[in-house]
Formats: sequence, C-alpha cells, structure tokens
Amino acid sequence: MKNVLIIEDDLTLLRGLQDNFALKGYRVKTACDGEQGLNIILDEKPDLVILDIMLPKLNGYEVCGLIREKNLDMPIIMLTAKGDQADIILGLNLGADDYVTKPFSIKVLLARAEAFLRRRDCGKPAVYQFDNYQLDTLAGTLKRDGQEFKLSPGEFRMLQLFLRKSGCILTREEIHTAVWGYSHFITLQDVDRFVATLRDKIEPNPNNPMFIQTAGRLGYKFERAVQYGNSLNN
Repeated sequence: MKNVLIIEDDLTLLRGLQDNFALKGYRVKTACDGEQGLNIILDEKPDLVILDIMLPKLNGYEVCGLIREKNLDMPIIMLTAKGDQADIILGLNLGADDYVTKPFSIKVLLARAEAFLRRRDCGKPAVYQFDNYQLDTLAGTLKRDGQEFKLSPGEFRMLQLFLRKSGCILTREEIHTAVWGYSHFITLQDVDRFVATLRDKIEPNPNNPMFIQTAGRLGYKFERAVQYGNSLNN
C-alpha cells in the first residue's frame, strides 16, 4: 500500500482528496500547513506528496525546495490556482514533478498520481557510466569523478531516459511522455529547453555536445553510455 501525504489548507478540499485517495487503496496522511507537512515528509518519507502552493507557515515552493535539498525523490504534484507559466516553471525548477490547476478533476489527479508511482516502481535499479560520470538510479545520484552534484527531478529522469535508451533516437513526444507523463504544463518546446539546461550541466562544451546529440528534426540521441546493472564493475 502506497503512502500519500496531502498538504492543503482548504479543509473541504483536503477531506475530499483524502477520501478519494483512500478509496483507491492509498494510505493517506494530511497536513494543513507547510511546516507540519514538511515534518511529516522528513519523518515518514511518503511515496507521493500532493502539495498546495498557498499554505500558511511555509508555502508550497518552500516545502518543495526543502524536500529536494534533503535529497528526497518522491514525486511531488503541486496544486495551484495560478496558471502563470512563470509560477509553473518556478515550481518545476524547485523540484516539482507536475502541476494541477484548480479547479481540477479528481480523476485526472488520481491518474497522474498513479502514473508517477507506476513509473517509479518500474524503474529498474541500475548504474550507468558515461565518460567520468556515474548515474545511480537506485540512490538517485549523479557523480562526476566521485563528486555528487545536483540535477532537478525532471533533469534526472530525462538523463536516466537518455542513458536507458542510449544510441536510440528519441522524439520530443517520447521524451515528454516518459519524463512528465501527460502534463499539459510542459510543452514540446519546453523539452528543448530542458535538454539545453541538462547539456549545460553535463557537457564539456554545450555548444558542441558529445553526449546529447540532436537528431535533425526528429529529436535527440544519447551517445557513449554503458549500463552496469545494480553495481559498477570497475
């Protein structure tokens, strides 16, 4: 049974979400402010967090950022009355996995939650090597010459996809679906932007990439990756 934490200060909405997730077989905990929610996350590490933005004590952005600072990788779906792209990009850059704008369909929210948890369960633990980098999907880390450095959750999932499909051309549609599901907040143009930020972090020369190759108008292809299974054999 998966553990879901819902952080929402609208008590009517909170109760409705709690009841619907419980009916789907989830073990549900709730919090009415960001500080209480963060304490539950740090103590219990739920499998999924449903996080409102406008919260007392700590807002959703602050909670999201603090979760990722602790290297916790559970999916975070943010609830917001804001539809402005700048607010959405801010949350995604802080580590949110998806957005749902109020008012929303509970069926859509449940479907997105199930998709994130299903993808997380299906991800086979593996360590990938490319050049002087090692990506450990079980530990959720990327290291360069043994030193860990941070990627956003979206960047991590994108890199994992590239490594898993190394040598294969991936269309923007395939990347979008694998990394963000069917979220309408991330466009195909945003895929290009995320590829550019990932290149800035891992490529020796982002203007002449050696790893993430552009495959004409089709999409992208990753080169030079080796998968070692659950451990590295150096």
